[in-house]
Amino acid sequence: MADGIVIAAPASGSGKTLVTLALLRALTRQGVKVASAKVGPDYIDPRFHEAATGRACFNLDGWAMSPTLAASLAAEIGSGASLTLVEGVMGLFDGPETGRGSTADLAEDLKLPIVLVVDCSHQAQSIAALVHGFQSLRPTLAVPAVILNRIASPRHEDILRQALGNMEVTVLGAVPRDGGLVLPSRHLGLVQASEHEDLKSFLDRAADAVAQHIDIDRLLKLACPISSTPPQNVLPPLGQHIAIARDEAFAFLYPHLLTGWRRAGAELSFFSPLADEVPSAHADAIYLPGGYPELHAGRLAEAATFVTALRSVAAKDRLIYGECGGYMVLGQALIDAEGAEHAMAGLLPVTTSFARRKLHLGYRRLAHDGALPFPATLKGHEFHYSTIARQDDAIPLFRAEDAAGRDLGPMGQRRNRVMGSYAHVIA
Repeated sequence: MADGIVIAAPASGSGKTLVTLALLRALTRQGVKVASAKVGPDYIDPRFHEAATGRACFNLDGWAMSPTLAASLAAEIGSGASLTLVEGVMGLFDGPETGRGSTADLAEDLKLPIVLVVDCSHQAQSIAALVHGFQSLRPTLAVPAVILNRIASPRHEDILRQALGNMEVTVLGAVPRDGGLVLPSRHLGLVQASEHEDLKSFLDRAADAVAQHIDIDRLLKLACPISSTPPQNVLPPLGQHIAIARDEAFAFLYPHLLTGWRRAGAELSFFSPLADEVPSAHADAIYLPGGYPELHAGRLAEAATFVTALRSVAAKDRLIYGECGGYMVLGQALIDAEGAEHAMAGLLPVTTSFARRKLHLGYRRLAHDGALPFPATLKGHEFHYSTIARQDDAIPLFRAEDAAGRDLGPMGQRRNRVMGSYAHVIA
């Protein structure tokens, strides 16, 4: 079993993703068998982890998953590795407004130490108060080390190290500010790893910076064992043979679900709607995950072979399930950012719009009446800017609440065995 470390930060934007990617790449180049996980529901960062290591990356979610499930996934992802780096989400203690779900909660459940990545670009001696606060707020949590990030100069580094000199904290290194080490973003986070023009060179450059400025040997000595826990299947498979859309428009997949479906005996096959491919004729269920259909609406509207195949499957009363972007494609039409309306599959009576935007973000409790082959109550996440421009009557797929238990009313639609919603189901 692998040992583990959590890479966290005081706040979003501190550089923990870049530091994590650089460490993963540097360790992989050194021949260390390193695995990784991402805290929370993020479906973009894990693909960068996979590019850095060549290994699958799971999400570990302290709100949506029980501690036992999270522990089993952490053990599974670290099987065959000597180290697992777990990248946190937001600030160390940030999470849902009620209940558990922060990076700190997960680290405590897994009994793993935390390395705090601190953005030092706008502070000097005050770093001592910041680090002291993060070490002392929850005494049961181990925060033994920091990485000083975005250092302006050697003198700046000296001031920071002196400020931390009397504290019981290990400074693993200081990474200079580098404007060239920035990953491009768009409305849902980082531009996808598959779209990065030269990701390998970027990761190698980041790894070079880390190897030069961080004491990786000292970091490895901080790692603690991850307990061996038998694997668990998170959700039953959608069918015996599940055809899954996968390309730049349908990229938001949780690997822990796919791994569990395979372990449960389901066959998985993949197809690209953007390439006008069709799902396997042998599939008894089709899964359209989330992604960026709003950026490819024109191409999807022209994918006549794909759309015809979906309609044929629906006519045969086979299960078709869409999440977020997949739900949008199952609708009547999608309005792009310029206001142009593009016909979609027309299997659900909803038209969505990326021209009229509103942020929808947060955890969701979801209840359904047995339409899906999942438990009647689920936990998921909603994150999108598109809105519903118009819709006709249909049976709602879910009844939804937010993380605090506030009733959000009906969510999604279903007609016969075609169904979808804006929620991404996690567990």
